[in-house]
Amino acid sequence: MALTIEEQVKAIQDEIDKTQKNKATEYHIGKLKAKLAKLRDEVEKRRTSSGGPAKGYSVKKSGNATVALVGFPSVGKSTLLNILTGAKSEVGSYDFTTIDVVPGAYEYQGAKIQVLDMPGLIRDAAKGKGRGREGISVVRASDLVLFVLDFYDTNLQVLVRELENAGMRINTHPPDVVISRREIGGVDVKTTVKLTKIDMELAKAMIVEYGLVNADVVIREDVDQDQLVDVLSGNRIYISAVLAVNKIDISDETYLKEIRKKFKNWDPVFISAVKDIGIDELKAKIFHRLELIRVYMKKQGEDADLNEPLIAKNGSTVGDVCDSLHRIFRLNFRYALVWGKSARFPGQMVGLEHKLADGDVLSVIYKRTGE
Repeated sequence: MALTIEEQVKAIQDEIDKTQKNKATEYHIGKLKAKLAKLRDEVEKRRTSSGGPAKGYSVKKSGNATVALVGFPSVGKSTLLNILTGAKSEVGSYDFTTIDVVPGAYEYQGAKIQVLDMPGLIRDAAKGKGRGREGISVVRASDLVLFVLDFYDTNLQVLVRELENAGMRINTHPPDVVISRREIGGVDVKTTVKLTKIDMELAKAMIVEYGLVNADVVIREDVDQDQLVDVLSGNRIYISAVLAVNKIDISDETYLKEIRKKFKNWDPVFISAVKDIGIDELKAKIFHRLELIRVYMKKQGEDADLNEPLIAKNGSTVGDVCDSLHRIFRLNFRYALVWGKSARFPGQMVGLEHKLADGDVLSVIYKRTGE
């Protein structure tokens, strides 16, 4: 009797788990990972296409960026939301106080930050346990993850693993690999860097195992097996995250040192949502990791408005700002003048492709109707 896709997924995962990882088995494991990814993608497609849209949380995004609070039940997310935003999220010392997504918002450095408090994430949430899929879908649509840990329950890896199992990649970037499908000719792999984690033969085998039999592939980064699988799947979400360790008001100094050492690579913010400790530092960290910039608009012949900046993503161009203002600015654009970090000299004349920096002053000159 043929195995179902779900049974095949389990069988392949079991084989990967029991196979000793070494140089002799890496080729076999690589092909298994590619096959597993293909099957999981098929399971997800079937799940989302069967029976219409799945029941989920209805959340309207607002402001300049959205931050999702992710943590186990009863770690203080609701209390943190309340102190950050003044929103009314029910607080209790028992699991699953929050049974829906509760939004709030606050302003920082001119940016309006939306914060979403969700039910606590539990093990196997990515498989649907505890309405996990609905909650994770909200996280996937957010701009930043704010992990919240209880000071004495610091198993962050469980939370990260659940998001990764749902196709999210935390604090990393999309691998620099370009795959171009073609009609005939097989798979041709080229690389512009030295590969130390996989070789060309394994890369080609994994690509074919995933189901691409005709493609041009250019690898521009020293990727490993998992990164190549992510590129093949093509449905990964890459998102930044900040870690907040809560309830430090009940901690002791010795244990605090242990936690600092444990999470030194995360550069966590230690807070007490109840005692309002570390909240200003947390807001500053969130703003920094969101990579937002402030652009001050200046009308021709007038002083710049330094009280209400226009908030944009880091890397935004003059054209992006024009689009956010009104389509007429791009359609009738003549040139722009820039003062600040991105300008070679004050009042530099630039075009639509000029990249802006935080604190820039921008004056957009466009053709008036009838000119």
